[in-house]
Amino acid sequence: MTTTTLPNVTLTTQANVYFDGKCVSHGFTLADGNKKSVGVVLPATLTFNTGAAEIMECVGGACEYKLAGSDEWKKSGPGDKFSIPANSSFEIRVTEPYHYICHFG
Repeated sequence: MTTTTLPNVTLTTQANVYFDGKCVSHGFTLADGNKKSVGVVLPATLTFNTGAAEIMECVGGACEYKLAGSDEWKKSGPGDKFSIPANSSFEIRVTEPYHYICHFG
């Protein structure tokens, strides 16, 4: 099931803009202290590096992704999630806007 709302959050209003505007996100913190971000990736092929472990949850659109050390592209659509280890990277290939929630840790 796709997450549609997140109650009781503290939102950072300043956007994080990456890759010349091809990815824009906003960070927020839940009441329990967990940090997340919500954003959109526009059509492109991009490489992201991770510090903390991440779970990417698709809430709209679709993408293909490839984790560091893999040659396999996998698909992700609404309701799908994929995990990226800490201190790693992943490539993402988007042909339509991909809306996501990034769950950290």
